[in-house]
Amino acid sequence: MRDLLSLPKANLHVHLESTIRPRTLAELAASHGRRLPPGSPITDSASFFAANELVRSCLLTFADFYRVAVEYCADEAAEGTCYAEVSFTAAAHGERLGDMEMPLRAVLAGLAQGRTDYGLQTRLVLDHSRRRPVERAWATLRLAESYASAGVVAIGLAGDEAYPGEPFAAVFKSARAAGLHVVHHAGEAAGPASIRQALTAGAERLGHGIRVLDDGRLTAEVAARGIPLEVCPHSNVLLGLVPALAEHPLPRLRDAGLFVTVNSDIPAMTGAGLAEEYRQLRDTFGYDDAVIAGLAGAGVRASFAPAADKQRLQARIDAWLG
Repeated sequence: MRDLLSLPKANLHVHLESTIRPRTLAELAASHGRRLPPGSPITDSASFFAANELVRSCLLTFADFYRVAVEYCADEAAEGTCYAEVSFTAAAHGERLGDMEMPLRAVLAGLAQGRTDYGLQTRLVLDHSRRRPVERAWATLRLAESYASAGVVAIGLAGDEAYPGEPFAAVFKSARAAGLHVVHHAGEAAGPASIRQALTAGAERLGHGIRVLDDGRLTAEVAARGIPLEVCPHSNVLLGLVPALAEHPLPRLRDAGLFVTVNSDIPAMTGAGLAEEYRQLRDTFGYDDAVIAGLAGAGVRASFAPAADKQRLQARIDAWLG
């Protein structure tokens, strides 16, 4: 079997705040006079949100955001990733720190440095929690429009799907009119209704989307429309949405003709980078190199990279397989 680290890969669903190295987090906390409590196990969405708030409280300065962005590029490139669309809650950080643009400017600068140092090509997706006000979603859109030429490519909803997406419909209609892409978390913890709402709101990809199989008609529609699913196996297991990797629906999603991509989501918490996601899929489901290359190619096709970049990456995947 071929080396998965040398397989060119695209990571389309990864949250910057959930990629921070433990040592970096400890050093950032210490630099701001904060004491990190003993780690609590993450077993569900509630414990994940609590851990995420702790991480965010340690990100206070331009240098903090810049550092984690550069280190993300180093770690992602070490996984053999060549292209990534990184999610970042820019407006939430900006409101918290009283400077709407500073966190985003710092992350973009860090990603640019990471590309120079490690060769990782990145773009940003600015996400917004469904639990937060519509006014902040509009602020997210304004940031995305202002920094589209600097690497922001999309906006989307994240967070607890128990909160409806309908109040944000006008925001995402405006985003599409402004030439931005729209991606939503949907079908992760909630079922088909969440997915239908995301599609109605113009989502071009579904973050997770694994619950699409709960509705055969919806499955057929999503497959026919070629809507990519950003599947994140280890995250689904860690958060208790799937009992074990061996029971993950990814094979059934593929068998249903759905457009499946593989992503790492929250690697600092799962302990699995993108290459490890692929390795575990290969070992668990017996996928050969052709299937693995097909999954990597799906990630490239589903990305918002320019056509020339997609062709170049696909050629490298073909060379890996050949």
